[in-house]
Amino acid sequence: MTELAITADDVRDAARLIEGQVLRTPCTPSKVLSKLTGAEIWLKFENFQFTASFKERGAVNKLARLSEAERRAGVAAMSAGNHAQAVAYHATRLGIRSVIVMPKNTPFTKVRNTRDLGGEVILHGETLADSFDFLLRELIEGKGMTLVHPYDDKHVMAGQGTVAVEMLEEVPELDTLLIPIGGGGLFSGNAVAAHAMRPDLRIVGVESAGYCSAYAAIQGDHSLVRGGPTIAEGIAVKGMGKLTLPVIRAHAHELVRVEESAIERAVGLLANVEKVVAEGAGAAGLAALLADPAKYAGRKVGLIVTGGNIDPRLLASVLLRQLVHESRLVSLSIEIEDSPGFLARVAGSVGQSGGNIVQVHHERLSAGRHAKSATLEMLIEAQDEAHSNQIIADLQGAGYVVRRVYGGYGEFE
Repeated sequence: MTELAITADDVRDAARLIEGQVLRTPCTPSKVLSKLTGAEIWLKFENFQFTASFKERGAVNKLARLSEAERRAGVAAMSAGNHAQAVAYHATRLGIRSVIVMPKNTPFTKVRNTRDLGGEVILHGETLADSFDFLLRELIEGKGMTLVHPYDDKHVMAGQGTVAVEMLEEVPELDTLLIPIGGGGLFSGNAVAAHAMRPDLRIVGVESAGYCSAYAAIQGDHSLVRGGPTIAEGIAVKGMGKLTLPVIRAHAHELVRVEESAIERAVGLLANVEKVVAEGAGAAGLAALLADPAKYAGRKVGLIVTGGNIDPRLLASVLLRQLVHESRLVSLSIEIEDSPGFLARVAGSVGQSGGNIVQVHHERLSAGRHAKSATLEMLIEAQDEAHSNQIIADLQGAGYVVRRVYGGYGEFE
C-alpha cells in the first residue's frame, strides 16, 4: 500500500498547534434540514472563521512551522479566493511578509480584501495556472520565498483535518461525512483524521459536476472534467494534487458529482433555514444530500459549511431564483381587453386570491395584437406552488387567458 502524505498524528499535532489561533467553530444540529431530508444533519460552520473559510486552519499550520530563515524570506501563494485571504491574514498576524499571485481577471473585491488583510498582491496571467508558473519562477526560485500551496502540502492538509477532529469530539455518533473536494486538501486531512477516530465512518467526497477532477483521475478519463461556469468556485479545480489523490483513493467510500441546480438550492436553504451565508462550495455537501436524500435517510450526517465568501449580487440572484423555483415568485402573461378598469379587475382578483403583485407591465403595442386588446405581464409573489396555482385558477375562472412565463419546479433543471 502506498504511504500517504499525512497520518492521524499529523492532524492531532496540527490541532494542538493551531489551537487559539483559529476559531473552534460551532457544530450544531439542523432540525429543519433533518426533517426535510430524512437524515439527522449536523452542520460545522467554518464560514464563521475570521476570513469566512476553513482555509485558515491549513494556512496557520503551515506558517507556524516556518524556520526563522523562512519567515524572513516571506511566503508566496497562488489563489483567487479563500486561500489568499487566509494566508494574507495569518502571515500578517505572525509578522511574515506574504505575496499573493492572482490572475488578472480576479474580481476587484477579492484583490482589495487580500490587500486589506496585509497581503501584497501581484496580478499576473489569465488563469491560476499562469499565476502559479509566475509564482514558482519569480518568487520561489527567484527570491527564495516559501510556497504555501492551497491544498498539495502535508501541513496544509493536516491543518484542514482539524475540522473533523472537532466534529467527532463534539458529535461522536456521526456515521457519515460529506466533504467537498476541490484540490483535495480538506477531504484528505479530514478523511485521515476521521477514519483514525472512527474506522467505520462513511466518508463521501462531493465535487461539482463540471469539475469532478478526483472522479476523473480515478476513472482515468480527464474528459469528464468539462469545466464551465459554476457558483462553486472554491471547488472548481481542474487537476488533483499529487499528495491528495492517493488519500482520496484510500479513504473515499464514494465520490458524488452535484449539478448547479442542487448547489443553488443548498445555498438558498442555508440562507433561509439556517440564516447563514454560504458560498457555493460551502453548500456542496448539503447539495449532494438534497440530490439523493434516500441514500442518507436515517443516517447521522456531518456537513461542513466550508466558507461564506460569495459575491452579494450572486447571492441575491441565487435567492431570487430559488423563490422562482419554489413558485413563490411567478411571472404571468394575462390577455385583457384594452379598456378602462380591466387592470384594476385583474389586480383585484390577484389580491382576493392572496397574491402580492411585485411588478406589472401593460403591453399594448406588440405587432399582430388587436387594437382593443392588451397583455398584462405580472410578477406575483405567492406562498408556495399550491398558492400560485390557485391564483392562476382564480384568474382563469374570472375569464382571463393566463400563461405562466416562469416559476415552478424544474425551471432551472
